[in-house]
Amino acid sequence: MGSKCIAVLTSGGDAPGMNAAFRAVVRSALSFGMKVYGVKRGYNGLLHGDLEEMSMRSVSNIMQHGGTALFTARSPEFNTPEGVQKAAATCREKQIDGVVVIGGDGSFRGARDLCEAGVPCIGIPGTIDNDIACTDYTIGYDTAMNTAMEMIDRIRDTTESHDRCSVVEVMGRHCGDIALNTGIATGAIATLVPEVPFDFQKDIVDRMKAAQATGKKHYIVVVAEGVGHTQELTERIQKETGIESRATVLGHVQRGGSPTLRDRVVASRMGYHAVDLLRNGIGNRVVAMKGEDIVDYDITEALSMPRVFDETLYRISAKLSI
Repeated sequence: MGSKCIAVLTSGGDAPGMNAAFRAVVRSALSFGMKVYGVKRGYNGLLHGDLEEMSMRSVSNIMQHGGTALFTARSPEFNTPEGVQKAAATCREKQIDGVVVIGGDGSFRGARDLCEAGVPCIGIPGTIDNDIACTDYTIGYDTAMNTAMEMIDRIRDTTESHDRCSVVEVMGRHCGDIALNTGIATGAIATLVPEVPFDFQKDIVDRMKAAQATGKKHYIVVVAEGVGHTQELTERIQKETGIESRATVLGHVQRGGSPTLRDRVVASRMGYHAVDLLRNGIGNRVVAMKGEDIVDYDITEALSMPRVFDETLYRISAKLSI
């Protein structure tokens, strides 16, 4: 028997497109005759009963906004067995028989715990890093890359004017996808990612000197957050090459802003799919994208999948960057 009443929450770091997913969950559920609660501030909302019943108009005019209208928060209390039971009790009290969780791997682990406490959950991947192994694409990734690209294009204008090297740090603590793609898109001389060890002399200095010999006078180096030491790298580049070098950390600007068309459409498709699963009595799943198809996996299987880095794209990046 399918769900008659569901809840939806956003958890972990915010990502552009979360509002489109939230909107899709609410409107899909209501169109199927289900009752829907919006849970405020992630799992904290389930712990403290901070829920609001949704109507069609509750999610009007939010799709174009970044961030999350439901707000988000970390919840140390929920990470305890007592916290999980308390959240499950809230669901029973409100007669909620399914929860849609929009977030990353940490949020999915919470969803799995809630499943084990008797509340069916569906995870929707929402994180700018694109670091969830079971899906080719996460909500917010496209917007973050486009934001980073735009910022680096602007930095290039001043870099070119002064014959400098600009070392730009983009987000991606354990995943270099943003760095890799924006490096290609902005013509970076070198791109450093956590998945691939680098040789400072060979991968940066020698490449810059080889390009310099062909007449190149300005350079962009893109560094993923997980590689770190951006300021130290910048100082070392200037010392070794004699080229004036400046560091820029883009930071949380990459998380904000109006989501791209791709993020809005993928989020909408994933939100609908999540509700369709619950209405058919299916829980304990993670919605994912494979190619252009929306699919779903068992939540435990999804969490155990190894992430695969695109080494082919990385090699292409190295070939094009001189």
